[in-house]
Amino acid sequence: MEIGLLLLRLTAGLALTAHGAQKLFGWFGGPGLDATGQFFETIGFLPGRRHALMAGLASTGGGLLLALGLFTPIGAALICSVMLVAMAVNIKKGFFAQNGGYEYALVLGVVALSVAFTGPGSLSLDALFGNHLSGTFWGIAALFAGVLGGVFSLIQRRPTSAQQTEIVN
Repeated sequence: MEIGLLLLRLTAGLALTAHGAQKLFGWFGGPGLDATGQFFETIGFLPGRRHALMAGLASTGGGLLLALGLFTPIGAALICSVMLVAMAVNIKKGFFAQNGGYEYALVLGVVALSVAFTGPGSLSLDALFGNHLSGTFWGIAALFAGVLGGVFSLIQRRPTSAQQTEIVN
């Protein structure tokens, strides 16, 4: 079980860390902060650069915390928040990622929350430092904080002119 939790945390956490680094630094073929900010503005997040910075920091930080198994509920909350926003933005494209849907974001968000509920396992920094931050309370706390963070971002979103045209038609 411990090796399984470690593999799950490392895979999801490092994937999210890499996605955040693409946004923040342009690493791994990513666009970097300025281009990501411009994209965020096209989907209604103004100012785009600030929203891109927050999304990049949450993905990178949450991913690292999950991968390391350190303050796991905080990492899960950050990931849940970013993935909730990603799901909301892509919901009209359907479920499947191949069509630009929300499948990938849903899976990563649920993985992070699952680890918050179950705990990161004995092969984690939380275990090494004696942090026992798992179980129903911590899972629900991570879910609640993640939803609050995601909703806070989404209520700041403004429809773009293309989205307004869609609504009218």
